[in-house]
Amino acid sequence: MKKHRKQKLVVILMGFSFLAAAMTLAGFALKEQIDLFYSPSDIHNGLVQHDRSFRAGGLVKYGTVQRDPESLIVDFVLTDQAHDLKVSYQGILPDLFREGQGIVAMGELNSQGVFVASQVLAKHDEQYMPAEVKDALQRSGGYHQEDHPGSYQYYQAPEGSSYGR
Repeated sequence: MKKHRKQKLVVILMGFSFLAAAMTLAGFALKEQIDLFYSPSDIHNGLVQHDRSFRAGGLVKYGTVQRDPESLIVDFVLTDQAHDLKVSYQGILPDLFREGQGIVAMGELNSQGVFVASQVLAKHDEQYMPAEVKDALQRSGGYHQEDHPGSYQYYQAPEGSSYGR
């Protein structure tokens, strides 16, 4: 092989090596910044590490919202109809937050299995449900679309409850 071709091959191989190293480092950096979405069933099945930030979504279970009168701490249960997840949040909740509502919360699972939320997002109108929440509910059997397009049927409020549609 001629010296000129050998030098060209070395330069090309070094370029590919540099590019591979840069992509690997970028991948590791992004991996730490990605917040994955999990349903209560996924969390129950052990797919989530404790003390790692992620998003959890589902429906706020009827009769579970408890507000501390002395502070901004709110405890509630998030459900996908198959499993429940206890959530604790300190802060002001969105105006659209209520029982039976589809939400997505960002936070971490503590050692007691309670999801400590740092942010809570509620859907913005009656016709919209976050795609992750809808998919999680469909997998667990808790989501049913009625015959009318754009209309969602959430799980029913307990008998005698003042909540619901």
